[in-house]
Amino acid sequence: MLAIETFNSMDKLEQLRSAFAELPLTDALHLTTSLFPGKVKFSSSLGQEDQVLTDIIASNNIPVNIFTIDTGRLFNETYETLDKTVARYKIDIDVFFPQAEATQQIVKQHGINLFYDSVENRKLCCDVRKVEPLMRALQGAAVWITGLRAAQTDHRKNIPVVEWLEDKKMYKINPLLYWSYDEVIEHLNKHTVPYNPLHDKGFISIGCAPCTRAIEPGEDPRAGRWWWEISQKECGLHLVK
Repeated sequence: MLAIETFNSMDKLEQLRSAFAELPLTDALHLTTSLFPGKVKFSSSLGQEDQVLTDIIASNNIPVNIFTIDTGRLFNETYETLDKTVARYKIDIDVFFPQAEATQQIVKQHGINLFYDSVENRKLCCDVRKVEPLMRALQGAAVWITGLRAAQTDHRKNIPVVEWLEDKKMYKINPLLYWSYDEVIEHLNKHTVPYNPLHDKGFISIGCAPCTRAIEPGEDPRAGRWWWEISQKECGLHLVK
């Protein structure tokens, strides 16, 4: 049985890879939802790339479940973007929150701003506030869609558009992987897509408020995330475990 499932997984992997390499994006997404009806989920952080994908999905009535994670430490502008997006497209965006008990425990043990103390504490906070809710949000999914772009980090340069995640037993699709930042901005402007106003103030990559700052001209797009530490600039959501 395992061998048959593995074969089917790899067969569909090639089908998906061909679709996203050869078809227009909307067609490739429609094909994905036809292959996995009711089991395609898109995780949106409400950033610029994710707003592009939300616009494409909603405007073309592609049956993808969209969700976001509220860590409890987001900018108010992020919440406003969520409200504007729901109102604009008349869609449901499911919101997942950290488990209250786990959040209370790390705050009790390490303090409310534990992430400034060490890389280990920062990763612990990300695990509780982001990674664990993501795992719950992805339950029942066969396909996970993201707004990752290769130009964002060194890690993301090495991932494919479509991949099989053995640890999660699902496909992960990064439709905008090879889009440039200018292409993202062009789509937002052309289709008047609502976006976080912090982007206009130098916040290119936006996460939790205490862990995000605006970047200076010429800085790496992810330099504003966890700026006090030297790391791979990933919270763990997109790292295979």
